[in-house]
Amino acid sequence: MAEEKKRTRRANGESAIYLGKDGRWHARVPMGYKDDGSPYRRHLTRPTRKELVDEVRRLEKQRDEGSARQPGKPWTVAKWLEHWVQNIAKPVVSENTYDGYEVAVRVHLVPGIGRHRIDRLEPEHLESLYRRMQSAGSKAGTAHQAHRTARTALGEAVRRGHAAKNAAALAKPPRMEEDENEVEPYSVDEVQSLLLEVNKRRNSARWMLALSLGLRQGETLGLRWSDVDLDNEYLKLRRNRLRPKYEHGCREAAPCGRKAGYCPDRVQVRRETKNTKSRAGRRAVPLPGPLVVMLRSHREAQARERTAAANLWTESEYVFTKPLGGPLSPNTDYHDWKRLLEDASVRDGRLHDARHTAGTVLMLLGVPDRVIDQIMGWEPGGAARMRARYLHVTDPMLKEAARKIERAIWGAPQNLAVDKDQDNEA
Repeated sequence: MAEEKKRTRRANGESAIYLGKDGRWHARVPMGYKDDGSPYRRHLTRPTRKELVDEVRRLEKQRDEGSARQPGKPWTVAKWLEHWVQNIAKPVVSENTYDGYEVAVRVHLVPGIGRHRIDRLEPEHLESLYRRMQSAGSKAGTAHQAHRTARTALGEAVRRGHAAKNAAALAKPPRMEEDENEVEPYSVDEVQSLLLEVNKRRNSARWMLALSLGLRQGETLGLRWSDVDLDNEYLKLRRNRLRPKYEHGCREAAPCGRKAGYCPDRVQVRRETKNTKSRAGRRAVPLPGPLVVMLRSHREAQARERTAAANLWTESEYVFTKPLGGPLSPNTDYHDWKRLLEDASVRDGRLHDARHTAGTVLMLLGVPDRVIDQIMGWEPGGAARMRARYLHVTDPMLKEAARKIERAIWGAPQNLAVDKDQDNEA
């Protein structure tokens, strides 16, 4: 008898399966330990033993792989996303990346799927959200941003055992229309029209850095004079200018009633610049002769502004400043770009389109790929992909290709003309 009891005793970690008084089969599956060190078991019940055994094996497999839900009250999607974006993502990602995550979580994901339990979220729930977003007027790119945010956040939940699967990794985001992100770089004539208008404006060199060298907005606005070597005709890119973020500085007893950015006593809560995150982004860029001349002239004009402003001048080392000193705001810079296009009678476009223009011009001039990668700040591993995205085949390039084909197959154009004359004489 004792021998029989010994054989039926379960080993440590083994699941208990039994028929309950309710006529259903029950199981207690050991899943590990709670935070206080006590054992944690999951209770399962099914109408038949076979169904229960299959479910027990599935749960044991998740436990052994580390993908089973941990003990405690299950997270809702809303609580997990809010916890993830504030406590997990914010300390380790850049300010701009965090802003994108925060908006996607607050505006789209929490209102759309927040009530679901995280361990019961399905891909179809996300796909339904993306359709609703587009029906409400959101672009496919906005839905993609929400999708990427959900995929990252839920991936972390799976890694920590709060969910068994990443529903966003299985969901299909909406199709991006091919022309939604299509960029048409500015032609040489358009660049020359912009150049004529640029020469009439303050901070003219700022725009030529974008159009001729493809510098990003943050790179240009983050430039300091210590980064510029006009004698040796190059500049070093080390940091990016960040979009300012403010909080109210007024007292709670007497609030100003305005948005934080317009509060008379506003307090800036975001640093002005951050170091360029990639090694390729930290680079030296050669300066064409006309740009060297423009930057020398700009430095002299800035010195005159400093003298005229006297005590009102806000001292900084930035190359491009406001009329009374201090760094330029990216928002102000964006609106200046729009006015420049309008005043030059050039078609509307994004400020980033100037970067596409510069890359295409470099290709048109036959600059080697490796040098283009250096100037544009592309990582070696992804440079080919970035060239495919930024370098555009223009009409002059197509015409030149046609001329090369003509010379290769039919011979030089003058030979063709001679042949035609001979045919006419015959």
